[in-house]
Amino acid sequence: MLGMTLIVQAAGKTDVGVVRTNNEDNFGYDAHYGIFVVCDGMGGQAAGELASQIAVDTVLAYFRRPVDDSALQVIGRTFEGVSARATALANAIQLANQAIREAASVEPQRAGMGSTIVAVCVEGNFFSVAHVGDSRVYLIRGGGVQQLTSDHSLVMEQVRRGLMTPEEAEQSRMQNIIIRALGTEESVEPDLADHEFASGDVLLLCSDGLTKSVKDDAIGEIVGRVADLEQGCEELIELAKNNGSDDNITCLLLRAAEQSWHERLLGRLTPKGTSAQKSST
Repeated sequence: MLGMTLIVQAAGKTDVGVVRTNNEDNFGYDAHYGIFVVCDGMGGQAAGELASQIAVDTVLAYFRRPVDDSALQVIGRTFEGVSARATALANAIQLANQAIREAASVEPQRAGMGSTIVAVCVEGNFFSVAHVGDSRVYLIRGGGVQQLTSDHSLVMEQVRRGLMTPEEAEQSRMQNIIIRALGTEESVEPDLADHEFASGDVLLLCSDGLTKSVKDDAIGEIVGRVADLEQGCEELIELAKNNGSDDNITCLLLRAAEQSWHERLLGRLTPKGTSAQKSST
């Protein structure tokens, strides 16, 4: 509709779950800069948590920096067929990969630490998605649920090659083996995609602690029913715990809401959850 623009409202929550004693997930976002990130660390105890925190901090810092045209090419490579917004996400992820490897090199107990990452960058009515690993982004639109990412996991690679059915993958003991992550190689190749928002769209960024225990239709039911995004995160996490999730669980919900030009001018509707990160407590 003419005269309308979309703003993004956001809320996030992370939970240690019912089995683990420490939380290796981290999330962070800054709605002012349109950047939203969820990471799931690996490496045991403090190493995994450190890796995911470094990834979140590095990506947020990249988008909060003063921007000029040359800054988009700090890594020295381009990505074909995607927007400058998606390229910026890829550059930020490359920097996060480098930062994790540097942190791992200084202490022997950090050797092998790494993290998944899923990140969304919003610009006006458009958004880009980048991911490495098996954390996911879902689009909930008009009652339907669409997974926008494809897991970089051993079982999903076998599904893609026709060696395993999706149902077999869900039951496989190899579910936790990922084939691409931050920190494991000198460089990393994120999957990138560009999309357009429709009014009322909701994006869910989440770690696999949610998706291993909560089906797509249950995600759609909760997101469609619950108006408050914080409550939506809480209900998704509680359902995962009730369903027996054995992992840390993180949810970050974004909603695209209409805001007319005169509402923007008068400040009658402001984005919720402008900035947040996982609490250190």
